[in-house]
Amino acid sequence: MDLHFEELLNKVTDFIKTEAKTETIIGEPFQLGEFKCVPVIKVGMGFGSGGGEGVEGKMKKGEGVGAGAGIGIQPIGFLVTKGDEISFLEAGKTHGLAAAFEKVPDLIERIVKERNRKEEVVA
Repeated sequence: MDLHFEELLNKVTDFIKTEAKTETIIGEPFQLGEFKCVPVIKVGMGFGSGGGEGVEGKMKKGEGVGAGAGIGIQPIGFLVTKGDEISFLEAGKTHGLAAAFEKVPDLIERIVKERNRKEEVVA
């Protein structure tokens, strides 16, 4: 009996490399005014394999193998940067991405206030 465990592990690893990325799940980093927003995800995985063989009488021999894998990917928020400032906007478990997008008006309002303040200083 040959389980090919290394081959299974390579396939799972390749899947994670290509699919378990923020770009695949919720998109690429994006610019919002002066803010750069980078999506953040949480990845969990598990896999297992097993096999066995048995003999019944003199002529009957059986064997079996099995393998399985699972992966869970969850968006958890955004890293937001402006200049040297970095903050994290949590998506929240109950609201998902909606919580992050609810913060967009606040970000825009902060940009407008900052610009108005700079214009008042110059004037």
